[in-house]
Amino acid sequence: MSAFLAVVGFVISPSEDGGVWTCAAPAAVDPLLLLDLFLSRTQIGDRGHRKCGGERRAGQERGGAGRGVGAASGGWKLAEEAACREDVSRICPKHSWNNNLAVLECLQDRKDETEIAADCNHLLWNYKLNLTQDPKFESVAVEVCKSTISGIKECAAEERGKGYLVSCLVDHRSNISEYQCNQYITKMTSIIYSDYRLICGFMDKCRDDINKLFCGSVNTGEKDLHSQGEVIACLEKALVAEQDQDPDQGLAGRFSIQDSCRKAIMRVAELSSDDFHLDRHLFFSCRDDRERFCEHIPAGEGKVYKCLFNHKFEEGMSDKCKDALSTRQKLIVQDYKVSYSLAKACKPDLRKYRCNMDTAMPRAREAKLSYLLLCLEAVVHRGQTVSGECQGEMLDYRRMLMEDYSLSPEIVLHCRGEIDTHCSGLHHKGRTLHCLMRVSREKGILEGHCQKALQTLIQETDPGADYRIDRALNEACESVIQTACKHIRNGDPMILSCLMEHLYTDKMVEDCEQRLLELQYFISRDWKLDPIMYKKCQNDAARICHTHGWNETSEFLPPGAVFSCLYRHAYRTEMQGRRLSRDCKTEVQRILHQRALDVKLDPELQQRCMTDLGKWCSEKTEAGQELECLQDHLEDLAPGCRDVVGNLTELESEDIQIEALLIRACEPVIQSYCHEVADNQIDTGDLMECLVANKHQKEMNEKCAVGVTHFQLIQMKDFRFSYKFKMACKEDVLKLCPNIKKKVDVVICLSTTVRNDTLQEAKEQRVSMKCRKQLRVEELEMSEDIRLEPELYESCRQDIKQHCQNVVFGNAQVIECLKENKKHLTQHCHQKVFRLQETEMMDPELDFQLMRVCKQMIRRFCSDTDAKNLLQCLKQNKNSELMDPKCKQMITKRQITQNTDYRLNPVLRKACKADIPKFCQNILNNARDDNELEGQVISCLKLKYADQRLSSDCEAQISVILQESALDYRLDPQLQLQCSEEIPRLCAEEVAAQEQTGQVEECLKVNLLKINHEGCKKEVLNILKESKADIFVDPVLHTACALDIKHQCAAIPPGKGRQMSCLMEALQDKRVRLQPECKKRLQDRIDMWSYAAKVAPAEGFSDLAGQVFTSPAKSYILSMLAMCVVLLFLMGLLCGRITKRVTQELKDR
Repeated sequence: MSAFLAVVGFVISPSEDGGVWTCAAPAAVDPLLLLDLFLSRTQIGDRGHRKCGGERRAGQERGGAGRGVGAASGGWKLAEEAACREDVSRICPKHSWNNNLAVLECLQDRKDETEIAADCNHLLWNYKLNLTQDPKFESVAVEVCKSTISGIKECAAEERGKGYLVSCLVDHRSNISEYQCNQYITKMTSIIYSDYRLICGFMDKCRDDINKLFCGSVNTGEKDLHSQGEVIACLEKALVAEQDQDPDQGLAGRFSIQDSCRKAIMRVAELSSDDFHLDRHLFFSCRDDRERFCEHIPAGEGKVYKCLFNHKFEEGMSDKCKDALSTRQKLIVQDYKVSYSLAKACKPDLRKYRCNMDTAMPRAREAKLSYLLLCLEAVVHRGQTVSGECQGEMLDYRRMLMEDYSLSPEIVLHCRGEIDTHCSGLHHKGRTLHCLMRVSREKGILEGHCQKALQTLIQETDPGADYRIDRALNEACESVIQTACKHIRNGDPMILSCLMEHLYTDKMVEDCEQRLLELQYFISRDWKLDPIMYKKCQNDAARICHTHGWNETSEFLPPGAVFSCLYRHAYRTEMQGRRLSRDCKTEVQRILHQRALDVKLDPELQQRCMTDLGKWCSEKTEAGQELECLQDHLEDLAPGCRDVVGNLTELESEDIQIEALLIRACEPVIQSYCHEVADNQIDTGDLMECLVANKHQKEMNEKCAVGVTHFQLIQMKDFRFSYKFKMACKEDVLKLCPNIKKKVDVVICLSTTVRNDTLQEAKEQRVSMKCRKQLRVEELEMSEDIRLEPELYESCRQDIKQHCQNVVFGNAQVIECLKENKKHLTQHCHQKVFRLQETEMMDPELDFQLMRVCKQMIRRFCSDTDAKNLLQCLKQNKNSELMDPKCKQMITKRQITQNTDYRLNPVLRKACKADIPKFCQNILNNARDDNELEGQVISCLKLKYADQRLSSDCEAQISVILQESALDYRLDPQLQLQCSEEIPRLCAEEVAAQEQTGQVEECLKVNLLKINHEGCKKEVLNILKESKADIFVDPVLHTACALDIKHQCAAIPPGKGRQMSCLMEALQDKRVRLQPECKKRLQDRIDMWSYAAKVAPAEGFSDLAGQVFTSPAKSYILSMLAMCVVLLFLMGLLCGRITKRVTQELKDR
């Protein structure tokens, strides 16, 4: 040996006991050559070698006896040993035979199926054991690694001559920068890690656990003695299995590895992290798989490990390799330093941000992969810098955790039952985790610890920051991302947001939709898991909601509590110091818009409404239906659920864009009519108001119309659900309508107050101006759909089914149908419809159908008219040539309605308020509230008009009604009622005419003698009587005599029968030549009046006087009466004189 050392220039000297050699080597010597020379000079039988710790090892020469100790001239060769000669020549290439190190590596790394002789096994193991305990190698290490040792305090302090120094250098080999030292230690490592018994202290620390767990024999066996990687693998499996044990399990069923052995196992795993050759079990298990998947990946720096991890779930991966990889991954989960690349890449960042300096944490906790990930993720989320290399490593291991649930002991421990029941056979590519997420989301049946374990894993892996971490989601959504989100950089957090925005659209595929909702279910329960929102809102959350750091979680806060706090302050806080920043508010709105797509993405809503969802909404499974269902059953919900749904609905009223599905459906209308309000960053109810106003535009599709109407219906349940109404009228409601909650009741209360103040001409309106304006908007919106007036709708539900079953809701069509079938309605419904009509006649703007059909005509004729007088204006322009036929038809309908009851004609009611009780009290006494009088009062007033006994205002209004009804018989309800049989029988042709110009009335007059029904005959006679009072009441006669009136009666004002008297006098005057048609019509009228006088004699003196004064021949009649009176007077005088003379004669006698 001394000769050998001298050859290479070493100076050697024996120790005092002759057992330890010291040497000095020149720096220029190649350490690998030096190691090979030592190997060639090292023989099995050398004495003086010590085992680790310095104790003499007895019997270490077993197997060395009988072998030549003498060295050949070229040194001792393993290949020349009789025990191994045959195996070497069979297994190892010839060029390696002269290199003991190459032969050693060749025999160590042989294929599983290649056997070597037992004697050779034993020879190799003793040879390697001697090497690790030979002080000469330590001496070489001292010289080769001199500068490195001085730089590593732990190694510099190790006692020399006991084997500790080389072991220490191996431990710290990642810190060795000196090339020669690194090469030397690397080769020594490949020798040491081929057998657990060669690692300093390992056997002493794990002897008991090996025996207890039956991981192999401590004593030398007969086969494969130099490759004891299976023993370490057995211990590693036991270690990771220990983490999956239930702590509540009895001691009898549990096992626990000693702490000293646990540390030794983890240290072995850590030291073998850079080169997969050093993990002997994994090396042999994955040797073929390495060739298949990672053939071109060089060994070192953990690259082969990572390559194999990435292909773990490939179909070609062997089960044996897959198990070995899983074991190593589980060790990495327990201690991140077992991953060479991760530990190296993140070491500076860990030190910089003191992630391994947390004194409050146990050392084992700090080493866990989850702790490293959470700590560094928190750093990234705080906006601080973590090296790109470290972030890349973190991304790989976050993806690894999401792919394989079995790497998370908490999931294995707490979700075992759920996995067996619902998710068996879905192990790979993250499918088991997504299955658990689906079970939690859809059924809510996960046990609390399992739910918490899943939530913790999502926080550790943080897939919200990069969707690629979730392999199942990535694969399912790849096509959607390529089409809908291609404008966003790959890996950007906005990808998830983009996917949510396309949820339930044509671009979304079902598998992606499911995976996305499963992940979002858990992200929604922790506001920090949305990285964009966390970045924008972390300061606001800390200031307002008292939150902690990203990786600190309060056990006292329920899921979603922080986000609830943020959105409350985003929408409701008016105090300057409590407002959210603009950026944060924008993010809160974004999240609200996305999560409104599914009630399960609102933790508070799902938690409080779980029972109600099952009770009321179990069949509502389509997108958005569950929330609509809860809103529909608001009154039936449990108090807690009702509060949450109410609060969310209140938010929607302020920002309807939260209803993403509705906004999508209404996109055409928004683009055409509401784009200005939609573009506003802050929506205060304007968008919904715009959608309601344009609800019947051609761009409005069915989905949008249904959604808008539904929201209107929900708003009726509580006035707080109408944001603009609430903000405008909240003070008025508190003052005038306290304790009223339903919107419809609040509207009625406030409108009644406004009406009373107006009618009483109060000096000051009690309802504020801003509230009155918004109140008008609400009233107009409610008039569009009967369902928006719940009391009316409920009262008429059965009538709608019977009479309006095929009529579509909206556009006030159902209300119009009820009006047309008013005579057939149930009493309660009839009363409600009558009240509605009374309100509409007082305020025509509330008559939706009238305003819709006559919209253009109102602009043309009534643009400057007060809203209360719109119908009056339309009536005045009804017969204009420019009047739209449809509008004219609608005006006629309203006139017919008005003439059924004076209460439905506010102008008439006001003008005749003194005349009605004076002349028609008997009719009022028999009338019932909310039931039409079928024109009786108006008929009564018509008769008094003929008698010329009405006040001037009332007479003017009755004159208008008479003129209108004379042109169209339908405007005379009493005539229609009494002559319902006679009109079709006698005047069918006239009724069929497209436009009514008095033909039906003229037909009835002409056929007066043919009328059988006494009531009808009386009505026709009344018409004749009324026509005496004013020629305008007789349109046929007026048309025939228009020229004669102009020539003969131009100076005579109309009314009070004056023009009719003028024409009658002209008829009697032979000097006047009337138009033939006028003369004929006048003669017919005289005959009719004569017949009327016979058929219907005066009922009393007043009636007789009225007939005389209204008669066209009243001058003749009055002159005759005067002559009679004079004659009677003269006769009286004559009789008186005669009587007086006779009386005087009698006295004289």
